[in-house]
Amino acid sequence: MQTVVIVIHLMIVAVMIGAVLLQKSEGGGLGMGGGAGFMSSRGTANLLSRTTAILAAGFFLTSLFLSWYAGYNRAPSSIIGTPASQTQPAGGANPITAPTSGGILDTLKKADEQQQQAPAAPSGPQVPRSQ
Repeated sequence: MQTVVIVIHLMIVAVMIGAVLLQKSEGGGLGMGGGAGFMSSRGTANLLSRTTAILAAGFFLTSLFLSWYAGYNRAPSSIIGTPASQTQPAGGANPITAPTSGGILDTLKKADEQQQQAPAAPSGPQVPRSQ
């Protein structure tokens, strides 16, 4: 279904580009558009402008359909990387509970004290020592 609509969409785009390029230039921005060409009659200009409007409406509708169809069966997802349907941690682990005494600052202070008690890793590259 999506492939058929994409092919129709691309055909509309190609015909619309051709219809726009065949229209007479009214601004004369590049010094062209004057003279007597095969597209100089008034009836042909009305036909091309109507054709362009119909093709633009078709382009708009196929674009809307393709965007709707792309998100039709999309499942909700979480922005943090875990599936949205997962409510419990895998493996039956106990959920983390909020501390009963103190607050987040006390918890951070305890974590900082534990880091200071642990042996510190080297802060940068070390010079090789000879034995």
